[in-house]
Amino acid sequence: MRIQEEYKKSGYFWLPGNEEKKIPGTLTINDGGNTQLEVVGLFDDSIEALNGDDDLSRIIGHVENDGFVTLEDCFYTNKNIGFGGISKSKVLVNKVLSGAAWDKDEKVKFNTLSFSVDCLDEWVGISGINVDTAPDYKTATISYEPPEALSYALDNGMELKLCFAYTLPGFPTLQEAKITQRAYFKIISNELRELSEFTILAYKITNLMCFAMNETVSMKTLSATSNEIKRNNIPQPIKIYYQSIPYTEKEPTKTRYDMLFSFRTIQDNAGQIFNNWINAYDFLSPALGLYFSTKMGAQKYLDGKFLALAQGLETYHRRTSNETLMDPEDFGTLVDTILEGCPENNRDWLKDRLVHGNEINLGKRLKKIVEPFKKHLGSSKDRGKLLRKIVDTRNYLTHYNEELKGAAANGKDLFNLCSKMELIFNLHFLKVVGFTDKEIEIVVETSQPLKAKMMNIN
Repeated sequence: MRIQEEYKKSGYFWLPGNEEKKIPGTLTINDGGNTQLEVVGLFDDSIEALNGDDDLSRIIGHVENDGFVTLEDCFYTNKNIGFGGISKSKVLVNKVLSGAAWDKDEKVKFNTLSFSVDCLDEWVGISGINVDTAPDYKTATISYEPPEALSYALDNGMELKLCFAYTLPGFPTLQEAKITQRAYFKIISNELRELSEFTILAYKITNLMCFAMNETVSMKTLSATSNEIKRNNIPQPIKIYYQSIPYTEKEPTKTRYDMLFSFRTIQDNAGQIFNNWINAYDFLSPALGLYFSTKMGAQKYLDGKFLALAQGLETYHRRTSNETLMDPEDFGTLVDTILEGCPENNRDWLKDRLVHGNEINLGKRLKKIVEPFKKHLGSSKDRGKLLRKIVDTRNYLTHYNEELKGAAANGKDLFNLCSKMELIFNLHFLKVVGFTDKEIEIVVETSQPLKAKMMNIN
């Protein structure tokens, strides 16, 4: 997740149920969500703890400005024993809940989770700010009407809202009058749910934004509320920090012209688009994971990116088709016949070789995958060359067979090959989320990222 302002706060920290032993420390959260607690002394200086039997699954703290914090899934990375002197130890923290304290075994549950992502305002493209300028450009009238939140029912019983936060000018306004607006998502549940249910859903929505914007964007400004945690009868926001993915160190800048599609493209069917994407994780999670690994910097080298894309396309076809070389029952009969004629001491070896014998090969899978979008991938000859190059390059990079070295892509050709494979993924993902063939045609005609990937198709 993106931390836009430095977080470094001092306070006192203790283990749940052991409030009498508070130790001073400093809690630091860096951009990306990496969190470290530096404490003076140890939470437990018993013999058992000194031998490494620490239980830091939850730490409670009280820090400047924020009040109570709950630190989850912690462990020492540097444990120092003072022997009468002052010593400092460091603790890695996996999650910070700022604004409340939970008991040792108490479940962390919420009713809502709000979050934004990089470039969300540009993707949404909705503003309540209106500026009327006089013809002589000497006077201007600025007005603001907050856009209404847009609500979508999710198939899992929760609700997704696209909301708009804003600030109005303060007083006095002698030199500047400033209005700001920020779009954000809000996931709502009528019943209390564990935090992980919300964060998993937020992760899927963030990946949808990565796909739509053709960019790796990060979550930011996470906060949750529970109907059981109130102040003045109003649910108290709990700020949440953790190392969420996807994440890039440099915050991207995008315009709607740089995106695959914007909210305006899907606004008439946005609820179904969100549901289709979220539900796709039930059967496409491995393929989605491989695709996004190539977009988020997990693959440092072009060879690795290509192999992840090739495996992703193969996995995608496996998850969306049960096609085999022959009828499974006929294949089973054939295997039995073959094994009967095999020497008994070689049957286990042969059986292992035949386990996947009814599966179609990568080349045939790729041909099936490109079939729905073949008109976007050049002539029949162009497509044949493209698929052959993918297969040869995959086989070479997997087995490093010298006979395939000359047929495998490298350098600029390998980069272009990866772009074409991303294009195939993008077209299928548009279909997965619910775009019609006509809508896909419009995206292909208007999307600059897709046009770039379609260049040099042969």
